[in-house]
Amino acid sequence: MSSGLEQLYQQIILDHARFRHGSPLREHDDGDEARYGQSHQLNPVCGDELTLRVEMAEGTVVSVSWEGAGCAISMASASVLTDLVQGLTRDAVISRVDAFREVMRSRGRIEADEEVLGDAAAFSGVSRFPARVKCAMLAWVALEEALLAANG
Repeated sequence: MSSGLEQLYQQIILDHARFRHGSPLREHDDGDEARYGQSHQLNPVCGDELTLRVEMAEGTVVSVSWEGAGCAISMASASVLTDLVQGLTRDAVISRVDAFREVMRSRGRIEADEEVLGDAAAFSGVSRFPARVKCAMLAWVALEEALLAANG
């Protein structure tokens, strides 16, 4: 990866850590058409903690909101995820979660496809640091669990 691209990716992570999209956690209405799911995740290794709520309607993610505390990587990952999945079908979201997980498990051997992962591609370099992979994955694991809860 070129130095310029690495700097861009670092800036994306820093910006999302500072200006958290989807935070704070939104209360939800008790509408008939929407289904809600929520997940609370904790990374005891570095102390990251996150609660994520997803709202679904007709098989599509209507909104994602979250609140948490932790390192810049975990908070930025939650922010990026929020932007990436809103408006997508459940299957499309799961596909992106799987793609992100594959990159994170690659230990730097796989570059993220920006067409699929958008700004989440900025976390490609994190995969070279196994201790930080859990930080980046925290919100994505929460999203998977929240999607399961939303489907009943």
